[in-house]
Amino acid sequence: MSALVLPSSLPFSLYVHFPWCVRKCPYCDFNSHALNDKLLPEREYIDALLVDLAQSSAMTTETRRPLRSIFIGGGTPNLFSAKAIARLLDGVARHFTLAADTEITMETNPGAGETQRFVEYHNIGVNRLSLGVQSLDDGLLKTLGRIHTAVEARQAMRVALDIFPHVNFDFMFALPGQTLSMLDETLREASAFGASHLSFYQLTLEPHTCFYQEPPAQLPDVDTAAAMQERVEEALASVGYERYEVSAYAKPDAMCAHNLNYWQFGDYLGIGAGAHGKVSFFDGAGSISRVVRTIKPSHPRHYIEAARSASGTLVAESRMVERDEFAFEFMLNALRLKRGVLRAFFPKRTGVPLAEIATMVQNAMARGLLEPDDKVFRASPLGWRFLNDAMMCFLADEEK
Repeated sequence: MSALVLPSSLPFSLYVHFPWCVRKCPYCDFNSHALNDKLLPEREYIDALLVDLAQSSAMTTETRRPLRSIFIGGGTPNLFSAKAIARLLDGVARHFTLAADTEITMETNPGAGETQRFVEYHNIGVNRLSLGVQSLDDGLLKTLGRIHTAVEARQAMRVALDIFPHVNFDFMFALPGQTLSMLDETLREASAFGASHLSFYQLTLEPHTCFYQEPPAQLPDVDTAAAMQERVEEALASVGYERYEVSAYAKPDAMCAHNLNYWQFGDYLGIGAGAHGKVSFFDGAGSISRVVRTIKPSHPRHYIEAARSASGTLVAESRMVERDEFAFEFMLNALRLKRGVLRAFFPKRTGVPLAEIATMVQNAMARGLLEPDDKVFRASPLGWRFLNDAMMCFLADEEK
């Protein structure tokens, strides 16, 4: 199996966060806020995003590279009108260069007026849609707190495939009360739609969620969840989907460019409430001199207020990645990819020579968690099964 081929220059992407949902799901730990019958502050939020774009552009004059991808995530971005999204994309085009084939993805959820809005989103330049289906079983959807029904999900799936050249459907498994036979039916139906990309995430009880505070009944045990994961991979492989990342499955040439950039340790700006970013800066010789991570104010009200302040900054936190953190930060992403990444890209994307992490690499290989390959960093079958253990090998404290 060959490694993913990476471009010679450091890719550059943009993530835009829309933090509102109709209702907060009990398993969700994302920065999202229920509307609760409040009016959506559409104009005010887009105004704030445009200020954020201008500030971010000024910060990144050293890294004037074409945007490889734009990802509009949430929350539920399709609560916003196409007119609002068009204002955003016009602002992006004013401040940044777009590649001819820039991937522009928008996350959406069923049950928020699909057909006409999907057409309008496509008409303003969105060329990839990611639809949060999660399940095609009404009982499971109700347990998950989703606002749509299975019928609405199927309708949204059909509409998306009719309109967009590239579509991803998000599903979850190991759900309360879900059996292997129920999962088999979901896999059969989901794959039959023929989308180029599917995501299957195992339900995990994240801190600060309702499910964590009050775990739902009938959760599959560890062995059943593991069997479900194997069933997902086997079933999707049999109909032409490659599992190229922990939860991502794609038909040939349909991998998500935006997420690949994260996993391959590329650069990305994060704008919007609570958005995270990672940007590299270069010295006169074109080598990386520092890597900076940023976080924007998490609450949308504080974010909008900061954008309105003439002297305010929309960066709530900013820190430079320390030299001894790069091994873990790089592998935290790279080892999620089943094909791995080329070793040569570690020094190119961190500014740290491979020799400095040689002991960590040898330790991971000695434990059987990393493949003994002198060209590629790739988790072994054991490392893929115990991915957290493989990643922990690259913590600076672990080496000591």
